[in-house]
Amino acid sequence: MQTAAQLKNIVKEKYGTIAQQASTGCGCGCSCSRTGNDQLLSPDYADLKGYYAGADLGLGCGLPTQFAALVEGDVVLDLGSGAGNDVFVARSLVGESGKVIGVDMTEEMITQARRNLAKLGYQNVEFRLGDIEGLPVHTDEIDVVISNCVLNLVPDKRKAFQEIYRALKPGGHFCISDIVLNGELPAKLKSLVELYAGCVAGALQRDEYLQVIRDTGFTDLELKKDQQYAMSDAILAKYLSPEDIASYRRSNVGVFSITVSAKKPVITA
Repeated sequence: MQTAAQLKNIVKEKYGTIAQQASTGCGCGCSCSRTGNDQLLSPDYADLKGYYAGADLGLGCGLPTQFAALVEGDVVLDLGSGAGNDVFVARSLVGESGKVIGVDMTEEMITQARRNLAKLGYQNVEFRLGDIEGLPVHTDEIDVVISNCVLNLVPDKRKAFQEIYRALKPGGHFCISDIVLNGELPAKLKSLVELYAGCVAGALQRDEYLQVIRDTGFTDLELKKDQQYAMSDAILAKYLSPEDIASYRRSNVGVFSITVSAKKPVITA
């Protein structure tokens, strides 16, 4: 079994390669396949205010800024910020009086993000090299935390949510899009799902994921979006019999993209 350090090195190597390939247009992550009728996890950012195509590496599985209730003046922290895709969208929502900090543990991603930032010239955006399990931000510094298809890659998810809790101001909130599982995937499908949705390796069961959030002390937990990653019968037929496909369809077992939000409570004496 791989250690946490080994898993992090695998993630760094994979996403470092994606960052280096970004200039060639080959930066695909969770949703590399764009063929057939399979439902893709990667969302369409093209019509969003603040969208910068050079920062979109196709690594997301949702639109956390859509549900994050960002307002002008907010200080926002994006976990696993990659080349800056969600950071730049968030910046358009918080305005000149706000601030957006992107954190990523992959040096190549930080380099790519800073290169994009230099082109855009924003003064209230910064990218920091750091680990989600030990965030490079002060306690009670952040109004809103966002993240997009990243926490499932973090070995210690309880520690990650504890760090989110620490970073948020009392009354602050997070809005995170992530990958979760529902039930046990058929053994024949596990390798296929890894091929089509490579970011599911560290995903928790949905109920376990939500319980980690509750256990951390967050309140007002709300599931904003819950969308299954669906593969076509043509793809499934390569691995499963017609009977197995029918059983799989009925089971509601599978990989899901969720967007979830919750608040850090204001604790009074």
